[in-house]
Amino acid sequence: MYQSAIQNLINRLSRLPSIGPKTAERLVFYLLKRPPEELDQLATAIINAKNAVKVCPSCFNFSESIPCPICSDPRRDHSMICVVSKPQDIASLEKTGSFPGVYHVLGGNINPLENSFPEDLRINQLLMRIKNHNVREIILALNPDMEGETTSLFLINTLKQNPEINITKLARGLPMGADVEYADEVTLENALRGRQKINLN
Repeated sequence: MYQSAIQNLINRLSRLPSIGPKTAERLVFYLLKRPPEELDQLATAIINAKNAVKVCPSCFNFSESIPCPICSDPRRDHSMICVVSKPQDIASLEKTGSFPGVYHVLGGNINPLENSFPEDLRINQLLMRIKNHNVREIILALNPDMEGETTSLFLINTLKQNPEINITKLARGLPMGADVEYADEVTLENALRGRQKINLN
């Protein structure tokens, strides 16, 4: 156990994704060896991001402007909504430059083992967007893993009440268990262009 200031920072960093106590410990001692002005710049960048970045009330992506640049772009096709689990997926899909529509961030996937249920996701907000706008296609761009497939199935069953809407999924270019966030641009572009229509019958 270290003195309180060091231990508190280790505890805080170890709460971040993919960072355990040992990694947090290494990061803390790395930071303590850096020049004070470098630490000040890091602290300022974190505070600035906290103050500047908001959540778009339409798509729920992170943005410094409200609505976000994608939702406010008149060139985007608002009749096409690509559903993703997290904001990072939008950044990956946007790099392809091949999707003309808008997005909807669910905020996770259905995963009972992690206490994440349908009511915890932004599914009702998606249904409201469909109700209030002339949406003609919903593209499910969720990860091809157990949680992503479970969430996709739930959404497909929920969206059956809107038979006029085409529901499509990314083509099987993504390997099982892959993460949309880390897929390369060519794979994602092919998955988007080759998306498959879901038969609701």
